[in-house]
Amino acid sequence: MQKSINAIRFLGLDMVNKANSGHPGIVLGAAPVMHTLFTKHLKVTPNQSEWFDRDRFVLSAGHGSALLYATLHLSGYELSMEELKRFRQLESRTPGHPEYRHTDGVESTTGPLGQGIANAVGMAIAECYLRDTFNRPGFDVIDHYTYTLCGDGDLQEGIALEALSLAGHLGLSKLILMFDSNDVQLDGPTRETTSDNIKMKMESMNWDYQLVKDANDTDAVNQAIAHAKTTDKPSFIEIKSVIGYGSEKQGTSATHGAPIGTEETAQMREAFDYPYEPFVVPEDVYRDFYENVAERNNRIYGEWVEMMDEYADRHPNLFSKLEQIITRDLDLDLDNVTDPVDLGTKEATRAAIGNLLPQYSEAIVELVGGSADLSGSTKVKGINGNFSAKTPSGRNINFGVREHAMAGIVNGMTLHNLRGFSGGFLIFSDYMKPSIRLAALSEIPSLFIFSHDSVAVGEDGPTHEPIEQLSVFRTTPHIVTIRPAHTNEVRHALRYALESKRTPVAIVTTRQATTVTTDISYGTFKRGAYVAKDEADFDGVLIATGSELELALDAQTLLKEKHNIPVRVVSMPSMELFLDQPKKFRDSIIPPECKKRLAIEMGASGLWYRFADEVMGIDRYGMSAPGEDVIKYFGFTPENVAKTYRSM
Repeated sequence: MQKSINAIRFLGLDMVNKANSGHPGIVLGAAPVMHTLFTKHLKVTPNQSEWFDRDRFVLSAGHGSALLYATLHLSGYELSMEELKRFRQLESRTPGHPEYRHTDGVESTTGPLGQGIANAVGMAIAECYLRDTFNRPGFDVIDHYTYTLCGDGDLQEGIALEALSLAGHLGLSKLILMFDSNDVQLDGPTRETTSDNIKMKMESMNWDYQLVKDANDTDAVNQAIAHAKTTDKPSFIEIKSVIGYGSEKQGTSATHGAPIGTEETAQMREAFDYPYEPFVVPEDVYRDFYENVAERNNRIYGEWVEMMDEYADRHPNLFSKLEQIITRDLDLDLDNVTDPVDLGTKEATRAAIGNLLPQYSEAIVELVGGSADLSGSTKVKGINGNFSAKTPSGRNINFGVREHAMAGIVNGMTLHNLRGFSGGFLIFSDYMKPSIRLAALSEIPSLFIFSHDSVAVGEDGPTHEPIEQLSVFRTTPHIVTIRPAHTNEVRHALRYALESKRTPVAIVTTRQATTVTTDISYGTFKRGAYVAKDEADFDGVLIATGSELELALDAQTLLKEKHNIPVRVVSMPSMELFLDQPKKFRDSIIPPECKKRLAIEMGASGLWYRFADEVMGIDRYGMSAPGEDVIKYFGFTPENVAKTYRSM
């Protein structure tokens, strides 16, 4: 066993030394914890790494990627020694921080501290919900744990505390967090940063707390994990370790993020009685991992496969639906779930979301989510009551005022094959952006729904009136932002989000009512822009999105009737989808030869110059007054749009 632990340590050191970059401290300190978890507890099958009923392990302390990669390699995942040698190199499978979809065995993209904890909470919610939904007497087809390993830095992040608080409240008993507690962070001892009593903090948040005094005491680590599986609360195991254990500068921040070096590593090999060359692993170490990881779990996996075969016979409908969730195959004609509304209907697009989400939820059992203490305003709420371990069939998550954790938890649920969604005001996307970015980087279809999309928020004033937020999303790679103009566009936006397989979607809705002015097909909508109303021999183009579409149409009427100027009106619910279309199509909607193109949106103007010669936007902060007064103050009236167009 000790040789196997040292194999993890020295593979990690070799990787960091060869790359001349990385974090050896956690590798040396936490290797015994990883070995104990993987060989004695973790239910995984490296040769069937996508097995749905596997335990999930998330390395929240993602800077310790060398620790994870070494353990995955030794356990038999598809991660070769050659890839370990290419640690942190261009296009390797061993990037500086773990990336989902990139490396076999990596369950989530981590590195920004605290994110992995929130992801793990989302995974534990998903396991609990799916277990209640699909298990039947004699058929525990969903029954696994979620583990995460974190460090001191993780627990100082706000997202972590938000997520831990919610997990304790929900009673997620199959969530086990192991804290690599070494009292050191990059800038020095943690005592210079925090005076928290971790035990009291965790117990106050309804977690079961245990202390292991020495990470090298693998029996104690083993017993702590075994006990964690018996509690009715989420489990927090504080494991005291020495950062950079065995190195000359052990116990100091000098070992956190700098290579130990080949010379000292060679000396440590002697001290640890590990007489093997760099990147050489003795056969008995591989055998230890094979017998205690792969072989131990292959039997469990085989029994699960047999149970699933019988489950399919006894519960064919449940099996069919579960199989769709496992394969992420949404076998549903979403066009028939909801009906378009009549032209002329007036309804806030947030209200449209509130009406449509329950209809989609009835048809899609894996659609689970909620709002950050704002469901009354965002109208974003799950069905079947509130979720908790005591009410696991509830599909509404009361996230509380925890926007950042909400986004990270939604990512965790989505990583665990649910269709997770969240709700909040667009201005508070600022608190969620780090998690939303990781959803995009991970290529997972998390759904982020926002309301109160402009200065039309009104009385709450500039602190609550978004300006730059839409531009932030639109410039974030691999995310689709949709700002629907009215209920029929909302219907299509939701369908697009639910059909997405690898792209997160942000749907942004209005507080104020908008009129249904178009009834276009889904195929037309998902091209990002369309001609909402045309005129023969049009003089120019008005381009609008969201609530400003109705404004553009009113201005079009005014220009035609009062000034005899015909203009085309284009609705552009999604810049990203439109820019993804062939140039020929884009030119057919907004002809480049047309030199009078005016874009209209109550937000930052910069991005609109890709489509327009002039932009009516807002490049300053908002005002506190009734919404209609603020809209008029900034000049978003048909008369001012017509005046601006005529001045071009």
